[in-house]
Amino acid sequence: MNSRLAALQPYPFEKLAGLIRGVTPPSDRAPIRLSMGEPQHAAPRLALEALTSGLGGLSNYPLTKGSVELRRAISGWANRRFRLERMPLDPERHVLPCAGTREALFSIAQAVVDRRAHAQQPVVIMPNPFYQIYEGAALLAGARPYFLNTVAGNDYRMDFARVPGEVWEQVQLVYVCSPGNPTGTVLKHDDFARLLELAARHDFVIASDECYSEIYGDEDSPPPGLLQVAHDLGVTDYRRCLVFHSLSKRSNLPGLRSGFVAGDSDVIAQYFQYRTYQGCALPPPTQAASIAAWNDEAHVRANRDQYRAKFDAVLEILAPVLKLERPAAGFYLWPELPQDDETFTRELYARENVLVLPGSYLSRPAQGTNPGASRVRLALVAPLAECVEAARRIRRYVESLR
Repeated sequence: MNSRLAALQPYPFEKLAGLIRGVTPPSDRAPIRLSMGEPQHAAPRLALEALTSGLGGLSNYPLTKGSVELRRAISGWANRRFRLERMPLDPERHVLPCAGTREALFSIAQAVVDRRAHAQQPVVIMPNPFYQIYEGAALLAGARPYFLNTVAGNDYRMDFARVPGEVWEQVQLVYVCSPGNPTGTVLKHDDFARLLELAARHDFVIASDECYSEIYGDEDSPPPGLLQVAHDLGVTDYRRCLVFHSLSKRSNLPGLRSGFVAGDSDVIAQYFQYRTYQGCALPPPTQAASIAAWNDEAHVRANRDQYRAKFDAVLEILAPVLKLERPAAGFYLWPELPQDDETFTRELYARENVLVLPGSYLSRPAQGTNPGASRVRLALVAPLAECVEAARRIRRYVESLR
């Protein structure tokens, strides 16, 4: 077996299952799970209809790079959404469909990291807390993860000035997540511009995880993306830039496993070669449903309206008893707790049958602190009534601690 497998940590939900093992929640309260970021809103009918009408395509092998129609739908959406008028994405050169962002975010490290490039071990920078795929991808690529804390003191943003100069010399890949998981923080234009300058100076690839980009509070201020800032700055051919988008959150289609990676045409060309060996082409019905979803915005706006309503209702209930902030985007709350996160999670489940995710399961100790400790992640993915009921139970538990 690959010896690097021993470096992988259990996934957060494995840890959670162990934490509550043997705990019997009250039977008179229906279970409510806010632990997993799995959208539960209805999938758009137009995508489901396209999926079923495309079943005839199952008699053909799909192409790794997807159909021309799919790549055109993806590039058209990205060009409109991020206003890439002067340097529009070319569906032949800049775009690759992927089976959701998870597999692409993992496999890009295997394709990018070159252990022979320097005498020292390559470094992959990532936010802390983070999506654990970043860490696993770095470890299995033979790189050393460098965790950059995103805490209240820096508005939960990645502060690239805190990375020592000697570390930058070893960096080959930087993961960013904007809007952030679990904080909901949106990187600003200046943050992306600073990172682009560092990438040009030290020659590393930026992997920008933007799968929450279409869930935001202010309808008039959608979060900026890496390609948008690169376009504004005139970065030729989106050099060293890759963005990752998915239909899971945007269109409530987590089971479809459909997304894309787009950016630097040279990197995309070599990544395409890697993917032809990996063998993860999207089935034709999935491609048909994806085309329909990328070409429609009405269901995405309706989706945002549902999340706004849930944030309004839940924050009204929890704000008097917990220290928490309304995020700029995404569908998570990241409250500070009156006790340690594992105890809070276990006791809340035992007393109220509400399941949340300990913050320390999403982070690692770094620079003398663990930024997830004494926090939990609340995923407001359940229907409004369930989220309201969960908030009431959480408040009752917190008030019992006083």
